[in-house]
Amino acid sequence: MKNWIELWQAGRTFKAAFDEQRLAIRGIYDSADSILRVPENTPAEYRVSMDAVPESFYTLRKNIFSTLFQSTYHLMGCDPKNRIFYGKLIHLFRIWVTSADNLLDAEDKVVIPINMPGSSRVMRQVVSIMTADRIFQRLLAEGIASGALTSEQARELSERSLQILLPSAAQEASEEMGITERPGPEHVLSVIHRYKTGILFNVAFLAPEIIEPNLNPARAEALKNALLQFGIGCQVLDDIRDMARDHIERRHNYLLSDLWKNQPEFFQTLETRTLAVSDRLYLEVLPFSLPAARLGFGMMRDGLTALGELGLGIRPKMAEHLASSMFAVLDLQDLNYA
Repeated sequence: MKNWIELWQAGRTFKAAFDEQRLAIRGIYDSADSILRVPENTPAEYRVSMDAVPESFYTLRKNIFSTLFQSTYHLMGCDPKNRIFYGKLIHLFRIWVTSADNLLDAEDKVVIPINMPGSSRVMRQVVSIMTADRIFQRLLAEGIASGALTSEQARELSERSLQILLPSAAQEASEEMGITERPGPEHVLSVIHRYKTGILFNVAFLAPEIIEPNLNPARAEALKNALLQFGIGCQVLDDIRDMARDHIERRHNYLLSDLWKNQPEFFQTLETRTLAVSDRLYLEVLPFSLPAARLGFGMMRDGLTALGELGLGIRPKMAEHLASSMFAVLDLQDLNYA
């Protein structure tokens, strides 16, 4: 995390993007607070409202990916008056995707703090998604009213914001009841993870492509590819950490596919073991998990190096340090891959 703070302090673009992202997030939560209201005569036991937003929600650690996305708006030369709007859309995408994941994975990662009676884990996610959608419609209406958006641009943005997520949704749906067989590791890396994670690292480009169609398409494509490399590298590390969970829940996983293909004896032992999702199985198969870690590290490093070459101020050595720091961010600090 120290290396990311150094980039924030030294890199003018990254710092400006982080400041913008914080403003955008505050704007989203201010809108949520004004929307999450119940009729005045509602009994206390049925009242719903915004809860206080923890300061941790505005930290760099919590917003590394969003800040990288926000940085691309500077690197593409987007109109400064549009950048906070784009940042708000980034946060709405986070709310939609995280709340959907919470519903699928029986988790409760808070994206909109909501006061609601009872434990209500599922309903909190439903209300979060519905609230994000109302905020999105408000943003579009405000954009039309101010002249920042045409009605046609607002309609296209509304429709394509769903359409761009559908392939990722289809990929998640294919795992919802558990997979019945594991594909090879290369297929996981080049196909499944491209839809599982890669798309989510490219949604930030949707609004600029609609609103500012004269932006340099080659530069935008280079930025997309850099973020895609970084994002899939992060997903490989997630796969290493989540090896036990993904085996129990029968989900696609690069490392499990590698073991299935190249170490079937160990893979068979997993079928007879009682595992907990928190088990760090990767420590038992270091000859396989270490190459996977180096692969993920290399993809993150190369993606960050490309972003540096495109103007983010990341030197090759810094790219290595930042990629290394992601092991702690993603809870893999016990994996000595060097």
